[in-house]
Amino acid sequence: MAKSGKSEGVVLGDVGGTNARFAILQDGVLGGIEHLKVANYQQFADALDAFMAMRADHRAIRHALFGVAGVVERDRCVMTNNPWIVSADELRDRFGLSTIRIINDFEAVAWSLPHLAEEDLCKIGGRKPDPAAPKVILGPGTGLGVAAYLQTKQGNLVVRSEGGHATLASSSAYEDAIIAKLRQQFGHVSAERALSGSGLENLYHAIASLEAQTPPTLGAIEITQAAAVGNGGLGRVTVDIFCALLGSVAGNLALSFGALGGVYIAGGITPHLQDYLPVSQFRSRFEAKGRLTTYLESIPTYLILHDDPAFVGLQWLALQQISSAEF
Repeated sequence: MAKSGKSEGVVLGDVGGTNARFAILQDGVLGGIEHLKVANYQQFADALDAFMAMRADHRAIRHALFGVAGVVERDRCVMTNNPWIVSADELRDRFGLSTIRIINDFEAVAWSLPHLAEEDLCKIGGRKPDPAAPKVILGPGTGLGVAAYLQTKQGNLVVRSEGGHATLASSSAYEDAIIAKLRQQFGHVSAERALSGSGLENLYHAIASLEAQTPPTLGAIEITQAAAVGNGGLGRVTVDIFCALLGSVAGNLALSFGALGGVYIAGGITPHLQDYLPVSQFRSRFEAKGRLTTYLESIPTYLILHDDPAFVGLQWLALQQISSAEF
């Protein structure tokens, strides 16, 4: 295919459980990012159609690159935390797109890591990263995304993962009791059952049950706001546990990938904890790995402050495809 994608335009999408975000890459420049609520559309194609209808030149958009929250197989994704199915074949027929690429959403975020500026990051502990070593990214949002960025002699690559669905481990008798409560509800208790928006709510109710309390019904953001009051109430206890578990899981991933290049936290929940996460148990639990504690002490952890890091990765990937004539 000729290098026509640059002039024709590429629609980029970051598709999560709660929001679908779209933008157009035209002549190497990323346009404004539109945020659409998943709940307002029956199908992914309906949301994409609504976005395309916003643009008078939508017929000139011939290519697409989507990061989607779920397992992608053969250009198709049955999403994990909403009822949508994203299918390249369906989209090609409905929109007349020539080229469609679908990847995991955290694969897109991982591709952003080398391109984030210093002001896009808040460092939480550790020393200088090894620039040649693996980097890990995880993100509590509607779900829990996990991926790794690796540099090799043959080129850089991203290892996509469904690590958010790995079994959640505890580090104390109290966390044992919380997980036991969650197990009664879910059977298998994955990390995502605690470390996500709905996971924060799950923790809140499990802890309330253990403390024999009947709390008001709060959403994830309201729980973080209650924690910020700092009165030692149920919201604060919940966020304490959330940050501690997040640190443990992040430390496990650092060990699994040898992530001396750093561990990065993204996702829709953690920005609401920007002031709290650095003073929580997050970092101490990240390092608390017995004989490997000293190894982990050197690994820096970062909170990503960029509003839409997935689009940094998607834009870079799209430009690579344009330059190699894949678009």
